[in-house]
Amino acid sequence: MKFTRLVAVPLIALVLSVPLGMMARAEGDALPGAPTPEQITTAKLVYGLLSDSRYAYRPRPLDDTMSAEIFDHYLEALDRNKLFFTAADIARFEAHKPQMGENVRSGRLEPAYAIFAVYKQRVAERVAYARELLGKDIFDFTGDDRWEYDREDAPWAADRAELDALWRQSVRNDWLRLKLAGKKPDEIRKTLGRRYLNLGNNVAALNQEDAFQSFLNAYTSTVDPHTDYMNPRTAKLFTQNMSLSLEGIGAQLQKQDDVVVIRELIAGGPAALSGKFKPGDRIVGVGQGSSGPMEDVVGWRLDDVVEKIKGPKGTQVRLDVVPGEATLDSEPVRVVLTRARIKLEEQAAKSEIISLPAPAGGGADKRIGVIKLPAFYQDFEGRRSRNGEYTSATRDVARLLEQFRTDGVDGVVLDLRNNGGGSLNEAIELTGLFIDKGPVVQVRESGGRVSVESDRNPGVAWDGPLAVLINRGSASASEIFAGAIQDYGRGLVIGETSFGKGTVQNIVPLDRWPAKEGDRFGHVKLTIAQFFLPGGSSTQNRGVVPDIAFPVTVDASEFGESTYDNALEWRQIAAVPHERYGDFAPLLPRLQARHAERVKQDPEFQWWVEDVAEFRAEREKKYVSLNEAERRAERDRDAAKRKQRQEERKRLGLALDPLADTTDDGLQAGERNVAEDAAREKAAEKRPDPLLRESAAILADAIHLLDSDRKLSAQVLPRSTAPGIWAQ
Repeated sequence: MKFTRLVAVPLIALVLSVPLGMMARAEGDALPGAPTPEQITTAKLVYGLLSDSRYAYRPRPLDDTMSAEIFDHYLEALDRNKLFFTAADIARFEAHKPQMGENVRSGRLEPAYAIFAVYKQRVAERVAYARELLGKDIFDFTGDDRWEYDREDAPWAADRAELDALWRQSVRNDWLRLKLAGKKPDEIRKTLGRRYLNLGNNVAALNQEDAFQSFLNAYTSTVDPHTDYMNPRTAKLFTQNMSLSLEGIGAQLQKQDDVVVIRELIAGGPAALSGKFKPGDRIVGVGQGSSGPMEDVVGWRLDDVVEKIKGPKGTQVRLDVVPGEATLDSEPVRVVLTRARIKLEEQAAKSEIISLPAPAGGGADKRIGVIKLPAFYQDFEGRRSRNGEYTSATRDVARLLEQFRTDGVDGVVLDLRNNGGGSLNEAIELTGLFIDKGPVVQVRESGGRVSVESDRNPGVAWDGPLAVLINRGSASASEIFAGAIQDYGRGLVIGETSFGKGTVQNIVPLDRWPAKEGDRFGHVKLTIAQFFLPGGSSTQNRGVVPDIAFPVTVDASEFGESTYDNALEWRQIAAVPHERYGDFAPLLPRLQARHAERVKQDPEFQWWVEDVAEFRAEREKKYVSLNEAERRAERDRDAAKRKQRQEERKRLGLALDPLADTTDDGLQAGERNVAEDAAREKAAEKRPDPLLRESAAILADAIHLLDSDRKLSAQVLPRSTAPGIWAQ
């Protein structure tokens, strides 16, 4: 049996208590009814798969404990912050708790759908109450009130009156943010009225399939944190993201109120090449082919509109478009496009070169090449086709390394910050670009059998100095790569301790079992193994610990594998023989000392440390003041701080922060001018990055030290075991 093997952080769970950025047709507002035959079959198939030790790494029996966990996970998915259900609702739902496991096994989904229906009703009630508050005199901000926004660990509200009190403070906070941003009362009422209406419409648009996927994922998440059910549409999106390609018109879309809006045009795509679109334009109608009927898509869910627009390359789609500057009731312009295969280049590996002056003690200037890799992506279908043409993170990085060799860079930093993982094959092959041959990862299956996955290709793409930059968002495949580089002594690891996900997932198509009648039942991403580094250690729960550490942005108790109550424990197995290119231990104290001395003099690094400390302090509070004078003073202090820093950048000749003048506008995603918001997002990518620059400086320090101190170099990189590696 051959499946796609992944080592990726899970898909973001469906959190239904916030807007999902999608709207449905009017008929989608109906409450979930009886489960369909496909849903019943799917539930049984998922249970069969996850309860079988031949597939699942840690199968669990559907006992009372698991039923209680399914119940809790389902409520958490619907109302994580406890702003919709009351304690009385929960007490009524409790009757279903003991049967939750059996309901999955038998496909009895009615109880879950009944809870979902109450959820939709409660959201509608809260939205109505919030909109009603906008007309009342509750917006005096001179007292000591505060909005306690983090309610995950709070008890359920006793009754509607307690929920009213919570929502009153939430609405007042929304109002105050807009007021501080300079909005007038009438404008605030209009903005918030539309915001709450959209929330209600978004949740009302959730249908039976949404309820089904949410409930089934409440079950899968009790098996382990990285096992997910994906319905056919979600599975297609997952494959698209992994392959960095799709077939369509080449436009990034978003929902704004009732209409789908073009946020960005993808270079080289049919929409961009037509010259007939620009960010902010609204799509109000879609038709298939040259003569198919046009469908009015105003009010539809975003995913439904996207499904209509995407299609096989070479086919035509007609779009009715209202320009962004026109009123929505203006006559639309009809545009005919021929779909094409679109490469999502923005999500691929990218490179830059950082030039660093020689240290005061002597030596030469250094040029450090940087590769930013956002994911371990691969076009699985393209690779299986054996035509040699497929998207691959390793291939892209190899091309960038080749260019670095041509450019004569002195060292390479591979930036894996916030890289959540991806293909296991890519992690192995990418490691092979930096080691000659050898084991990269050990994979332990549920029965205890351990297999070794190795790089078998002799030679390297880069044999010079290397550093890997990680943070808490670096997970799974990123940890395999960083951990292997560390075990081999091939390079320095810099940054924060990584996420701590040490498990391997397979994508299993459920349609392979019943009758292979197409894509009806979706896919399961299930955990099938645990991985260990060549040295025998797991990254599970503990993550990869950097050689040179930066201040921690988020605590392990807030984010990472260790926050999951059912995560696997850390463990260790026997090491496998592997090359040891170097031992950086003798070098680290001197690198640490140079790093500490340099960042003391680096204003941008110190600003970042200050911001991290403030961020962590704010997170600890878990509330915001509703006193206008206090909030305005905080806002003024922040503005003054940003202005002072910008002036300091000018004085020191540093790159300016393109977002230094940006303040909190009180708006949420989808409420801003689309074109301006997209431009601001692009500008954010160009902000100064002191952590990346400091990582390059640490690598340059290592090069200088090893070049100038032969005794130290012999300790760190014995020539007998590392010919050519790090040699300059």
